[in-house]
Amino acid sequence: MNKTLTKDLTVGDPQTVLWKFCLPMFGSIIFQQLYNIADSLVAGRFIGENALAAVGNSYNVTLIFIAFAFGCNIGCSVIVSQFFGAKDYCQMKTAVYTTLVSSAAVCALLMLLGFVFCDPLLAQMKTQPEILADSALYMDIYILGLPFLFFYNIATGIFSALGDSRTPFYFLAFSSTANIAVDILFVKYFHMGIAGVAWATFLCQGISCILSVVLILKRLSAIRTDKKAALFSSALLKKLAVIAVPSILQQSFISVGNIFIQSVINSFGISVTAGYSAAVKLNNLVITSFTTLGNGVSNFTAQNIGAGIPDRVRSGLRAGLRLVWCLCVPIVLLYVCLGQYLLLLFMDAASAEALLTGRQFLWILSPFYFVVSAKLMTDGVLRGAGAMKAFMAATFTDLILRVVLAFGFSSLFGAIGIWCAWPIGWTVATGMSVYFYRHVTAVPTQIPPATDQVP
Repeated sequence: MNKTLTKDLTVGDPQTVLWKFCLPMFGSIIFQQLYNIADSLVAGRFIGENALAAVGNSYNVTLIFIAFAFGCNIGCSVIVSQFFGAKDYCQMKTAVYTTLVSSAAVCALLMLLGFVFCDPLLAQMKTQPEILADSALYMDIYILGLPFLFFYNIATGIFSALGDSRTPFYFLAFSSTANIAVDILFVKYFHMGIAGVAWATFLCQGISCILSVVLILKRLSAIRTDKKAALFSSALLKKLAVIAVPSILQQSFISVGNIFIQSVINSFGISVTAGYSAAVKLNNLVITSFTTLGNGVSNFTAQNIGAGIPDRVRSGLRAGLRLVWCLCVPIVLLYVCLGQYLLLLFMDAASAEALLTGRQFLWILSPFYFVVSAKLMTDGVLRGAGAMKAFMAATFTDLILRVVLAFGFSSLFGAIGIWCAWPIGWTVATGMSVYFYRHVTAVPTQIPPATDQVP
């Protein structure tokens, strides 16, 4: 294996190393989010407001599945990073194989549950009758593509753990661009409606997944070890679960909370649902991007802890904060000043109520990106150091506040009250994450160095 294909994050200036590592990750997640944005864009522009609302309504259910894939990504990434930092390549390989095997079982179970319970869940969300059938159809096709979602996320986590953030970027740049083209082809020219939007994502994500997994296995096979790596380890599964399960629970509960919030939003009618569907895609583009950068900080933290040099972690956090705040400035200015024009990508000017809803959402939330980005960077350190209880406490506080305040404020201030719940939850949770970072001492597991070598 060529050393240029991996990156040791334990040497070099922390800011330079982290920025070079994280910026391709940022680009990757931007292209990753284009999958969902493309679905909403094509649905809204070429099918109509109801289709836009249907895709957006389904999105909150898809986030539950994404939560599990994301958790597997984080668990694998942190453990593999620690072994890579400790140069224990045999255990590193076993950790990868164990993740693949266990994730396949989890994915199969989720597919079964999804086919059984998705339709009743959509009904419980107070989904409007006009969009219920389209939402259900979109979800059925999405569930068929869950294996692609899972294994692509795991592959991305492994690439990142090995210090390679560029390869996922290349894959996503190609596949997400292709997804937009195939979306338009299936909807505008083949007249497949919502099904065309879903099948386009299925096809393009599937190709990206297969190519990335094949490349990962090829790279692993090129790493020389003194003994053959086991294909499964129950002990390593427990280590993976310690990181993965809290991350899964965190994302899952957030998704469930968003479903409750979606039910409140749906009560305000199709136009508000459509406006929120467009604006929340723009919001999630930012939040997911910053979360991914936080994962980069996790990899940096884990590698340095694995190498026995935790003093570099503080410098890594400062570098991460400088990076996200530099990114926040143009994003906030864009959303506040030009958000209306971005929303028009998803809808036409005739959708006046939907457009106003989306503008209000972006105006209220975007200035607080400076706050929530600090939380996500700090969370990255907590995860990389194994301080999962602290990470979970801050995250659940954010979730509970957002759900409770959304219900309470909606009855007092209407839809605007719902949007105000986000900044409050973010601010309180950020304070908690910073507190835990400063005052909670995480005792990381020291992984003994091994003699295995990367050629």
